[in-house]
Amino acid sequence: MVNCCGLVTLKNEPVPLKSIAVELEVQDHVATVVSTLLYENKEENPVEACFVFPLPGDAAVCHFSAKIGQTEIVAQVKEKEQAREEYDDALSSGQQAFLLEESEQSPDIFSLSVGSLPPGESASIRLEYVTELAVQADDGLRFCLPGVLNPRYEPRESQGETIQVMSAPASQISYTLSFSARMSSSRPVARVESNSSLEPLQYLNTGKTQATVKLADGHKFDRDIELLIYYEDAHQPSAVVEAGQASAKPGSMMADPVVMVSLYPEFPKDVMSSMSSCGEFVFLLDRSGSMGRCVSSSKTEMRIQSARDTLVFLLKSLPMGCYFNIYSFGTAFEHVFPKSVEYSQKTMDEALKKVGKMGADLGGTEILEPLKSIYKQSCIPKHPRQLFVFTDGGVSNTKAVIDLVKSNAGSHRCFSFGIGEGASTALINGLAKEGGGHAQFITGAERMQPKVMQSLRFSLQPAVVDISVTWDMPSVTTLSPPITTLFQGQRSIIYAQLSGETTEAEGGVTVKYSLAGQPSQNQLRFSLAPTGDTGLTVHRLAARTLIRSLETQESRKQDEVKPEVVDLSVQSGVSSSFTSFIAVNKSSNEAVKGPLLQRNVLMAAAPRMMKMCSAPNDDLVEESSRDSPPPKDLLLQVVTLQKASGCWELDSNLAAVFSKSVSEVEKPKPQEVTPQVWATMLALIWLHGFKSDDREEWELLSMKAVSWLKAQNAPSLDQCVAAGNQLLGCSVTKDLLGV
Repeated sequence: MVNCCGLVTLKNEPVPLKSIAVELEVQDHVATVVSTLLYENKEENPVEACFVFPLPGDAAVCHFSAKIGQTEIVAQVKEKEQAREEYDDALSSGQQAFLLEESEQSPDIFSLSVGSLPPGESASIRLEYVTELAVQADDGLRFCLPGVLNPRYEPRESQGETIQVMSAPASQISYTLSFSARMSSSRPVARVESNSSLEPLQYLNTGKTQATVKLADGHKFDRDIELLIYYEDAHQPSAVVEAGQASAKPGSMMADPVVMVSLYPEFPKDVMSSMSSCGEFVFLLDRSGSMGRCVSSSKTEMRIQSARDTLVFLLKSLPMGCYFNIYSFGTAFEHVFPKSVEYSQKTMDEALKKVGKMGADLGGTEILEPLKSIYKQSCIPKHPRQLFVFTDGGVSNTKAVIDLVKSNAGSHRCFSFGIGEGASTALINGLAKEGGGHAQFITGAERMQPKVMQSLRFSLQPAVVDISVTWDMPSVTTLSPPITTLFQGQRSIIYAQLSGETTEAEGGVTVKYSLAGQPSQNQLRFSLAPTGDTGLTVHRLAARTLIRSLETQESRKQDEVKPEVVDLSVQSGVSSSFTSFIAVNKSSNEAVKGPLLQRNVLMAAAPRMMKMCSAPNDDLVEESSRDSPPPKDLLLQVVTLQKASGCWELDSNLAAVFSKSVSEVEKPKPQEVTPQVWATMLALIWLHGFKSDDREEWELLSMKAVSWLKAQNAPSLDQCVAAGNQLLGCSVTKDLLGV
């Protein structure tokens, strides 16, 4: 990566991007984003400005236009090679032209070329996309405006065309950003949170179902902008029927009505309360150089350190009787064990010892080879494989990685975690979607542990199998790929095309499945009357879903799929890997004169908090001082001291957490209680009494400790609770502990 100033070329020359204005419209869980980019050429010759930028990997780009003076040119979607030829022809004839392309290797990277911008001229570029908002662990809906684009590592075996990503230190990016959001729903907007400073939330009606918020002045576009939107009573199934486009070809998806159904399955509580005690848990950790960066600009903790600590929580929370292994990767990969081993005190200690030595020292981001190695290992009978992938970056062969996970989806579930600014949404979401798991993003000063432990809880839930969807209405074509995974409290979205005339006023959909051997179903009835003007948002999201499904089909060759994707992309006006948006200004009769200069607009790179040194064909390898590591927090100390069985030992390390000596801790112990039982009771009391806000992080290991206690048939537990409360200064009840 070239570490140069913000809006400059590699030769330190100015480029013309002046400002970015973003307007966000959120309707329930669907977001429409309109970005306006203003270019101005202050040079003496015409320029071609090239701008590479990130978008959410599942976004449907549906509009691209340019305004030069009073002339507006609306781009058309065309087959990619045809669009490139038209763009080149326009530039060679002196016409102004604009080209927007999606990367063929990673759908979350786009390149925008602004061609033949005359001296002194301004151009306003309007880009619009729609996307679904993911549900978070606390029921919030997450919107992320990517502001950081990290260089994508190109693996050695990578073939084909890639978009070259260049970036500059965020502090030196000089273009300005304005951002505003409007939320509307049938349910009240409870609150909006962000990693950036916001102006106060403004409600637009007394029912609080509509609200607006803006980014506070002075924001530097040096990090992703994240909004978390909370509605009251959010987990409600819903359906939206959208009328088709009158001008579309009869019988096509764009001409017919399309329904978007959002389901929130509710599983029986007795089934969900019983966590599985079996499974093969494989943890795949990124150890590339970029993992040596700080977690955020406000914290000195490195990403690799946070990941190591998270692995401690994971290993301590695994159930006895399961199997596990840990892989780590960079340019090469390593594993703790040649193959997965049974979880025991011995194997856990060996793994933790090696985890503690893991650094951001393995070079690049070669994730494909370790995945192949994992999948070559035979699955263990009666122990379903659960894969956890931790990475902060992106690779140029994103589609190849996702295709590999998809081809092995029948043998495992994949849970993925994007760490820090600029993690590839296409990679993280794609791994989880095709692997039947769940994706999480950890940005800013967020702790990694709560989100990771939520995913571990998901992995311990009984697998939902035999999922089927049936429609209670005539002439329905499902546009979404089959549902392969359902998790408690997580939304599932289905799109379907409604063809032909219907006299029915109401329709319905039923999702049937089997959970822990019990057949179950969820049903939703809804009106077939089209909703008011939604701007074809549902159709475009459905088109994007179908395009993605076609692009990743394993049973058909690319040449077979391409015509179908191009036709659907052109028909719907939604981007794909085989098409581009092209706009040519043909209204001006006078050709732009002078030599055409190329300028590259640099995106912000993730802020680097340490000294950097270069490495060949690699992520940045970053130097850090380990002479004075930050002290471990008390919660991590308590977790580290827990045994694989779930108990704690009564020793000086545990006593130190309580700020006591061993003799002070031993003295109030009931005589008939063993030291291990007493230590375990004290640890549980301490967790409930002093770390209740972090319950999500320690709840699973606490459940394991309670199970161990019950297996001991220990006497005098009431006395233990009373004595423990007095010793530690708590007021925790026996019922709260669950013993």
